[in-house]
Amino acid sequence: MSDTAGDEGVDADGKGEANPIDACYEETDGERRLTFSVDGTEATVAQNVDGYAMLKVRPGPTGDELERYYGFDMALDHAAELLGVAVADLPIPEAAADMGM
Repeated sequence: MSDTAGDEGVDADGKGEANPIDACYEETDGERRLTFSVDGTEATVAQNVDGYAMLKVRPGPTGDELERYYGFDMALDHAAELLGVAVADLPIPEAAADMGM
């Protein structure tokens, strides 16, 4: 399963795009992954497919785990920090909205 979302931002002049944030949700055999990317930098929030384990934050879908969190909001905060964006600017695909404990 895959779902993508994007943020069509505008720059300071109100023209064009300013750092659009892409979000890609996917389910593998063992994980649910929500990967954000902006300007070539990625941050992934991952959880086991059963949905009860802590969320892992990584610098990409297959990167090494940086930290674990119980709450989705805390994991999103870390992902936003890695990307240098505001957590409120992260687009959350509907399929990923129930991640976390």
